[in-house]
Amino acid sequence: MSTSTQLADAGASMKKSVEHLLHEFAGIRTGKASPQLVENVDVKVSIYGGTSMKLKQLAAISTPEPRLLMVSPFDPSTLQDIERGIREANIGINPATEGKTIRLPVPELTEERRRDLVKVVKAKAEEARVAVRSVRRDAIDAARKMEKNKEITEDERHDFEGEVQKLTDKHVAEIDDLARNKEKEVMTV
Repeated sequence: MSTSTQLADAGASMKKSVEHLLHEFAGIRTGKASPQLVENVDVKVSIYGGTSMKLKQLAAISTPEPRLLMVSPFDPSTLQDIERGIREANIGINPATEGKTIRLPVPELTEERRRDLVKVVKAKAEEARVAVRSVRRDAIDAARKMEKNKEITEDERHDFEGEVQKLTDKHVAEIDDLARNKEKEVMTV
């Protein structure tokens, strides 16, 4: 495997870490309702033998108002299971069944809850940074192995390490920006 292929693979893996962080951030509450808050809630469905499924597989989720989510099950017999799953998810939203739909009023965040969410944002950002640095370490280890096997020279390895470090710095800066923006979003009343 060439160093250019290694570099491309490392870049793709780092990009996946950033994309995963974006997905994680989507599930962190801000002051407004968003389907991402509940779409990945695990629901144990009794009619399917207690199988655990994601809410987005069982229902349509909409936001008719800025502070309200509506969950409309595809199969009305799963209504109780969905309601129980949302309660057990412990996301600070209390479901209310209304006919064949579930209303989820999104309450205003308290200052204390906002600070807790900022801590969660920082923890998720650090996990993403660690993942990016892990990709860097793996790529550099692979380059050292290639040098040891006489596939590349010491200069090529050194140049490769510099390129990998640039990629790492770029992705870590992107993670920092995303975290800063999400913190600002969470703290905005």
